Amino acid sequence: MADLALTGIIALVIALLLVATVVMRSVWIVPQARARNIERFGRYRKTLQPGLNFIVPFVDRVKPLIDLREQVVAFQGQPVITEDNVVVHIDTVLFFQVTDPRAADYEIVDYIKAIEQLTATQLRNVIGTLDLEASLSSRDRINTALRGVLDDASGKWGIRVTRVEIKAIEPPQSIKDAMEKQMRAEREKRATILQAEGIRQSRILTAEGEKQGAILQAEGARQAAILKAEGEAKAIEQVFTSIHENDPDPKLLAYQYLQTLPKLASGEGNTFWVIPSEVTSALRSVRAAFGGRTEETEEGGRPAAKKERERARHVPEPRPGAIDSPDEQAALQGEHTPPFELAPGRMEATTE
Repeated sequence: MADLALTGIIALVIALLLVATVVMRSVWIVPQARARNIERFGRYRKTLQPGLNFIVPFVDRVKPLIDLREQVVAFQGQPVITEDNVVVHIDTVLFFQVTDPRAADYEIVDYIKAIEQLTATQLRNVIGTLDLEASLSSRDRINTALRGVLDDASGKWGIRVTRVEIKAIEPPQSIKDAMEKQMRAEREKRATILQAEGIRQSRILTAEGEKQGAILQAEGARQAAILKAEGEAKAIEQVFTSIHENDPDPKLLAYQYLQTLPKLASGEGNTFWVIPSEVTSALRSVRAAFGGRTEETEEGGRPAAKKERERARHVPEPRPGAIDSPDEQAALQGEHTPPFELAPGRMEATTE
């Protein structure tokens, strides 16, 4: 009786274990953004979607979990030869996403390795058409070319390549040194050009300032000359008006005329000066004003002018048109009766 009871308990436990095993193998929970492929008797049956799924235990086989999220894979430096025969090492970063779990599982063995090899191959093709300078400055072009080729090739594998980025391009050390020297020379060139531009701009601004200053100075001189001319014109007009209003005696005008004559010889470089013929009339007026006799006045029955000419015959004739000594100028200004008589175009000295 006890043996039967023990056998029944063992059978019950075994049955419970079988039921638990069947239940556990028939119920599968798939996380979000994941997928599992199911094979029945070695043949693909379906793909389990995220959530609770039921399968036939011991008949269906569940394959490993496939991640449907976007993934990032970094590939180490690949040696690539440029068009100008320079070997560079290029590190790439690949962004991809599994869009078809069935194709990713059954169309290719290892899609990560396949993408890496395809990236290296296409990178050599693209870089081989560019020189080193273009390779360093055309990363966008390289990324676009790689993405297009990888996306087309990996489409049948159920993979979509979203982005391909060039992480680093490492040229040889000798090329780095040459590039550094080139960059230093380029910077020095730009510095020299900027300095020359600064000097040029400074000179232009200085010239513009001098030009404006000269223009303003000339404008000021012009205004000063205009004002001076206007002042002189007003002074002359006032003097002319005053003379006409006061009606001066001709004798006064003749005296003023004689007062101006010494100023003609006041310059240091004046060695010769010409006395106009109008001075004769002025001298006659002055002599008449101080009690002298004119040419019409007779002295002893002979005109005075004729008498004076006879006296002049016995005196040596001085240098025509010039009064050299200061004594002669002083005598001309000091005596009331002029010691000489001037004829038009000629000067003759007279003595009393």
